Amino acid sequence: MTTLRTTRPTWSSHVRLRPRRTPAWWRDAVAISCWGSALVVVLLWLSGRGLQLLAAGPADLLISTGRLTGLVAADLLLVQVFLMARVPMIERSYGQDELARRHRLVGFYSFNLLLAHIVLITVGYTLRDHSSLLRETWTVVTTYGGMLLAVAATIALTLVVVTSVRLARRALRYESWHLLHLYAYVGVALSIPHEIWTGQDFSTSRLAQVYWWSAYAVAAGAIVFYRVGLPIWRTLRHGITVISVVRESADVVSVELAGRGLHRLGVQAGQFLVFRFLDGPGWSRGNPYSLSAQPRHNRLRITAKDAGDGSSRLAGLRPGTKVLIEGPYGRLTGERRIGRRVAMLACGIGITPLRALLEDLPYSPGDAVLVYRARSAPDLVFREELEDLARQRGITVHYLLGRRIADRNSWLPQEAAEWDDSAALEALVPNLSSYDVFVCGPDPWMDAVADAALQAGLPPDQLHQERFTW
Repeated sequence: MTTLRTTRPTWSSHVRLRPRRTPAWWRDAVAISCWGSALVVVLLWLSGRGLQLLAAGPADLLISTGRLTGLVAADLLLVQVFLMARVPMIERSYGQDELARRHRLVGFYSFNLLLAHIVLITVGYTLRDHSSLLRETWTVVTTYGGMLLAVAATIALTLVVVTSVRLARRALRYESWHLLHLYAYVGVALSIPHEIWTGQDFSTSRLAQVYWWSAYAVAAGAIVFYRVGLPIWRTLRHGITVISVVRESADVVSVELAGRGLHRLGVQAGQFLVFRFLDGPGWSRGNPYSLSAQPRHNRLRITAKDAGDGSSRLAGLRPGTKVLIEGPYGRLTGERRIGRRVAMLACGIGITPLRALLEDLPYSPGDAVLVYRARSAPDLVFREELEDLARQRGITVHYLLGRRIADRNSWLPQEAAEWDDSAALEALVPNLSSYDVFVCGPDPWMDAVADAALQAGLPPDQLHQERFTW
């Protein structure tokens, strides 16, 4: 294995670790609340003679079971919406990558239960009315209150689910995927009249009405406040504009931003914001970008690689362009740090949040290591900045260059193919278990690093990573 450059200058400072600001119990509270909401729905179903009807005959069994699946599906849909409402307590407890996974998982369960609800109710009504399935379906859709809106809601939710499948996500641009997912809100809104007008559990129980109206109000309030109101307020308060655009490499661009009192924004190194640049058509499509430098009193910097979507517009931004912001988001920050030493492992544009963390975090000379993987020397973003930072703060820097290893899933380049992944990591970061390890890069590469680190004895709570795929 070849270390292209190692820098270990002397620099002294007293390290004082930052206290954790996100209580650990918040995560448990969110999980209990989600499971608790499902339990409440089941109890409401039981109070509406749901269990007794299971033994009343085939038609009532199907209808009662259909009621239950529909109620749980509606509740999970609200949970799904609430998880992605950008509520700070939830976002900081889980991180956007885990929230996105849970959001997707809950969404698939909700959708499958919705399909079960449709089938069970329709077949149950068919048996009860001694009708044909097609005739009963037509009767339900055209004569029951709110059913046409419910059909539209189902179509909207089906579109969201289909575009959430991994193959579909790969075929869509981020902006297109994000726009299509707004139909989830349409689906929720259109399903409400059906529940009010024809939902037996809603219309016959005052307690159920209180619960469902409260649940809808909380979900809607979270969306309006955290996804609309708070971003608008922050945008107006800080007045962020573009002040310069710098090309870091052939396909990587940095944008320097200025604003009023950005220290009050609460953004930390390692986090990202969603930006909308008011530079012409397409301004309404937001894109998430990580900070690539320590946030200052009135300055922020973001860096992105041209991925063929909104990021390709960054190079054409002009000084003075006004910016709308959402955030900050993400938990790849110093709050999760446990020890005094830090090791940063970056691949490609994944250096962006880690470069900001290296500048921002407190540590003593010799207590920080950076391992930066890139295809070639010209692909090393921030090389001069990293080496200046290394000299100032005593960071050991390793550059690993070359193509990926062809015959195994490894985080090492082809030139280091003779090395075992965990042994190579221990050689670059001796006494690995004494470090907090921050990892950022493509998902397969991050998986390989995580496996190597854990095999080398790193405690799981000292491994910090956040995935930015959607």
